[in-house]
Amino acid sequence: MRRRAWLYVLLFLSVPAVAIAEDRAADQSFMASIDAIFSQIVAAIFSVLFFSIGGFPLIVLWLIGGGVFFTIGMNFINLRGFRHAIDVVMGKYDGPEEAGEVSHFQALATALSATVGLGNIAGVAIAVSVGGPGAIFWMSLGGLLGMTSKFVECTLGQKYRIVKSDGTIAGGPMYYLSRGLEQIGQRTLGKVLAILFSVFCLGGAFGGANMFQANQSYGAVQTVLPFLPNWLYGLILMTLVGLVIIGGIRRIAQVAGAIVPAMCGLYILMSMFILLMNFTAIPGAIGTIISEAFVPQAVEGGMIGTIVQGFRRSAFSNEAGIGSAAIAHSAAKTSEPVREGIVALLEPFIDTVVVCNMTALVIVITGAYNNIEFEALRAGQKGAELTAAAFGTVIAWFPILLAIAVFLFAFSTMISWSYYGERCWEYLFGAGSLMVYKVLFSIAIFIGSVTKPTTVINFSDAMLLAMAFPNLLGAYFLSGKVLADLKDYMRRLKSGELRMEN
Repeated sequence: MRRRAWLYVLLFLSVPAVAIAEDRAADQSFMASIDAIFSQIVAAIFSVLFFSIGGFPLIVLWLIGGGVFFTIGMNFINLRGFRHAIDVVMGKYDGPEEAGEVSHFQALATALSATVGLGNIAGVAIAVSVGGPGAIFWMSLGGLLGMTSKFVECTLGQKYRIVKSDGTIAGGPMYYLSRGLEQIGQRTLGKVLAILFSVFCLGGAFGGANMFQANQSYGAVQTVLPFLPNWLYGLILMTLVGLVIIGGIRRIAQVAGAIVPAMCGLYILMSMFILLMNFTAIPGAIGTIISEAFVPQAVEGGMIGTIVQGFRRSAFSNEAGIGSAAIAHSAAKTSEPVREGIVALLEPFIDTVVVCNMTALVIVITGAYNNIEFEALRAGQKGAELTAAAFGTVIAWFPILLAIAVFLFAFSTMISWSYYGERCWEYLFGAGSLMVYKVLFSIAIFIGSVTKPTTVINFSDAMLLAMAFPNLLGAYFLSGKVLADLKDYMRRLKSGELRMEN
């Protein structure tokens, strides 16, 4: 019945889309109205959520401070726990009777499918366009610091999750904020922060994880399918996403487990091919990135503008500090919260240090970031199209493969974030109204594919970054518990008390 109801919803939503296609003038008027209203909403959100301190947006300082605090406080677990994280992901510590819905690998794949998205393709291009090549240095630093932030929040997600009677899991920041802070005598604060996080997460699900993905992926797909109208692309994408998300976390994890290795492999192979063809230019490109991180050329805001763009796009790409990944990792089968936190620290490394830097090197080596031919793409913040242009300067048919990769990146991000938003919706409104959420999530796909990129990017950043305020505040309060659990876990690991199961 649920599947049939969902198909009816999709059919219902397709009717106005078909009507729009039949009347070109009405189509343009409709799109313009959506964009005008949406732009006003975004402007209002930005005026409330963001203000600068010494040229730095408060949210950027908040994320940097959190990363530094946790990295030092957890004794650089982002470095010393790296090898153990790989062992866990490979299933060497899997216990067959442990509570949860997905394996360590599936949890990692689900979280990666949410983070390894168009932030790695479009976001990097936008960072370089606005902040210059030096922004990539600060983006990478943000990724390294973010490894520890993600360790903390995902450990907490496991520690305070709820295992329901049917075996399903309810977990994430809304639960460790409410349950964890209540344990230390901050019940009211915990409830308020949990509600704020859930509201912002819903905005992030609709914005950065949905509309941004639809918007930027259409730009890349359009380069190889110029005859495809944006409304039809949005309708197709909406249908495919809907067919997956009705199956819940188990189906999402299965699809993500298949898509993530394939899409990452395809994109890395393409990037490596270009880099190997221009091997001698790599040292110069790295030198440009490092030098312009401290002495940027022709960048609005100078060095501060470069740093802000780097950390802003880093947070958007790997989502460290905003708490979203804790929702996926809370569903992993384990009785050791710290173990899942250690698995989670791999995400920012794969997402930002590896994938984002490959994109950046391609853009810098090909000269796409300062080529006058691509000025219109940079000015319009059409990141996916700029990256496609960079790939196309080396091999003419590479944008076709990139369009496939972009579509997979967008699709995987949407299905994973639909689960994040679903859990927050359930926390706020209960499970009985989840179909309403799924309908709204589907409508957002359509809106994203027909709205101007700049508006979508700003709304995405606002919602995603705002999640860091309640999440990191609660994590600060609970970091002592995480550190105590970490010390106990590492002691047992070194003593041999924690043995490999496989």
